[in-house]
Amino acid sequence: MISGWFEFVLLILASFRLTRLVVFDKITNFIRRPFHEEVEEIDSNGNTINYIEIKGKGLQYWLGELLSCYWCAGIWCSAFLVGLTVIWPSGSDVLITLLAIAGAAGICESIVQRLVE
Repeated sequence: MISGWFEFVLLILASFRLTRLVVFDKITNFIRRPFHEEVEEIDSNGNTINYIEIKGKGLQYWLGELLSCYWCAGIWCSAFLVGLTVIWPSGSDVLITLLAIAGAAGICESIVQRLVE
């Protein structure tokens, strides 16, 4: 389990990265595809606007909502990582460290991009 501030910060960064991976990243599009329909429209200014429509009803719709909501998915991703630390402490360390490094790198990249703009 979490034993100090350092582990807590690692878990925060890992949860951030895992949530973004599930909700936004192209590499996990196959997970969202059964639940989301990607729609592309062109507005009056000629700009392309992309959005999703959630498919189905019942459980399929509920899962589609979950996978489209950063806050909702974040709770489940965090619960998964915390649960993993309880069930498999040694194995979860590697995954959490990897995700935390990737999450911190993503935050750094966002900062750099804002400075460049």
